[in-house]
Amino acid sequence: MPIDLPPVTRALLIANLAIFGLQQLIPDPMIMHFALWPLGTDLAGPDGTRVAFGIWQLVSYGFLHGGLPHLFFNMLALWMFGGAIERLFGSRPFATYYLACVVGAAVAQLIVVRYFTGGIYPTLGASGGGFGLLLAFGMMFPHQRLMLLFPPIPMPAWLFVTAYGAIELFLGVTGTQAGVAHFAHLGGMAAGFVIIQYWRGRLPLKPRRILMR
Repeated sequence: MPIDLPPVTRALLIANLAIFGLQQLIPDPMIMHFALWPLGTDLAGPDGTRVAFGIWQLVSYGFLHGGLPHLFFNMLALWMFGGAIERLFGSRPFATYYLACVVGAAVAQLIVVRYFTGGIYPTLGASGGGFGLLLAFGMMFPHQRLMLLFPPIPMPAWLFVTAYGAIELFLGVTGTQAGVAHFAHLGGMAAGFVIIQYWRGRLPLKPRRILMR
């Protein structure tokens, strides 16, 4: 993968790393105010500060992480796929796409928590954006070979993305991997799919930009 990353991908990597560093300094305020809290949340934080859902959390949660492994794998996805997609889309559309996937993942998570799982707990991480990039890579470069980590099996990108999405759906429906927002991941992929189809001119709305692949 190229080391010379385009500007938005590089800026996103730097922002995530910087905010993770800030989390280490003031962890409670960062989680209380900038993680994604379920709709209707009304709690008192450790210092008495009110904890509630805020509209800005639809984006801000995507720059917080629950630890170094969480940060590493999300940034690995951004590094692996972000550059190729930004060069194809252009920097401004890429930024729009990435943030829309983050928001789409947040909306999916809010719906699932409110109507299906319940509970009051924060969601955080760039996985929604990462899964949106994975979806875009599979659609734009379907025959590019990708390698699984465990086991190390190469496969075309379209198959990798399809299999990963199916696994996420299975894990989300069965609840066999607690503590992971599988439906947020799927929400990021769904948002990415809609945007790409819109840009390709395959939705009823008139596209502002059409991808020629």
